[in-house]
Order: sequence, then C-alpha cells, then structure tokens
Amino acid sequence: MISAHDWINSAAIEPAIRERWPDYRVWLVATDHVDAPRLAAMADEVFRQAVDSTPASDDADGHVQRWQGAYRDFGVTPRVARSSVDALLRRAGSDNGLPRINVLVDLYNAISILHRVPIGGEDLDRYDGNARLVLATGAEPFHTTSHGAPAVEYPDPGEPIWVDDAGVTCRRWNWRQTTRTAIHPGTQRVGFIIDSLDAPDHLGARRAVDQLTGLLADCHVRTIETTRGESC
Repeated sequence: MISAHDWINSAAIEPAIRERWPDYRVWLVATDHVDAPRLAAMADEVFRQAVDSTPASDDADGHVQRWQGAYRDFGVTPRVARSSVDALLRRAGSDNGLPRINVLVDLYNAISILHRVPIGGEDLDRYDGNARLVLATGAEPFHTTSHGAPAVEYPDPGEPIWVDDAGVTCRRWNWRQTTRTAIHPGTQRVGFIIDSLDAPDHLGARRAVDQLTGLLADCHVRTIETTRGESC
C-alpha cells in the first residue's frame, strides 16, 4: 500500500517523454482520506456547471487540439482514440449527455471539462508501487473488460502509458484507465493526475488543480498532497 505522500513523491516521467513532448507537464493531487458523501453536493454543482459550459459546436479548443496532435505523434488518429478531455467534451455535447459514474469520478470529469485538461483518478489502495509515465514496450499487462468480462490487453509499442509495478494503469497517456485501480463508490484514498500540453503557462491545469484541491479542502479532506508540473 502506497501513501498519498509517497505516491506523489515517487512519481517519475521517462526522459523520452520530455524529449519528444517538451511542452508536457503533469500535476498530481492525492489524499489518504476522502469522504465522498460530503463531496456529493459540491460534485453535483460542478457537474452542472461543466455540462452548461460544453460548446454546442464540434470546434475543439487549442489545448484539445494539441492533444490530438500528440496522439497523432504516436500513431493514433481521433477516429481511433481521443484524449480523455476530448472524449468527455464530445459525450457532454451529444444527445445522451455526460454519464454519471460516482462522486469522485463525476467530480474530476466535470473539472476536466471546465478547464479543458485531461484528468485521471486512481484508487491508491489498489495501486502497486510508484507511478511512472513511460513509452510502452508492448509487454505491459493492461487489465480491462471486454464485452462485460475481465480481460488483459497490451499497449502498442511506443504509446505513452502510466504504469505501476503490476502493469498499465492508463493507456495512451490518458485515454483509458485500468479496471484494477479504478475509483469506485467506496474509494477513500485517491490520487489524481492532471495532464497538460498547454505551454507556456498551463493555465487550464493550474486552475483545475486549484479547484480540485479547494473543493477537497472545503470538504475537510485531510492531508491533501500536491505537486506542480515541473516536479516529477
């Protein structure tokens, strides 16, 4: 079991990622205790704001377009897969709307939409070792589901993946998270990953971090740990 403090301070980014995408920065937020029921009302309000902020047109903003470019860099077109924020914006603007999952997931999805940045969440009780962003070899196991049943897949060589000691925690940078460390309604120890290619100021990521930590603090969440993008 890894603590919120250790999860943040042991996180690492492979040098090849920075060399290939020098504008990339990541922010991490984590806590060893979150009371999801206390957050529910706040999450509902933020979720409503996010849905109301979704543009009616299909025109992507500049940061979403940068993520589309990064995906093309490692061989994935929007027809195949999109960054998490790109996919969320499209779902929010569709007839079916943005799905509700659970309090913590709804909260970070809403903040992702509001600030146009990819955000992922991890259940730290299910995490094994430290978080690393690396280029895949293709041998790393990715635990997911296929047609409703548990399945193990493998990333394409060269795609950016988040991993721990047990395998892939998120494929294609922020496209799809593993079922193994996914947040569930009973999650109390959680880590959030906020990705940004929005150089030079990364305002969307900074605002997302500020809003997320502010909401957690307002709910009396204990021991919120954060790191800024240049620290990993």
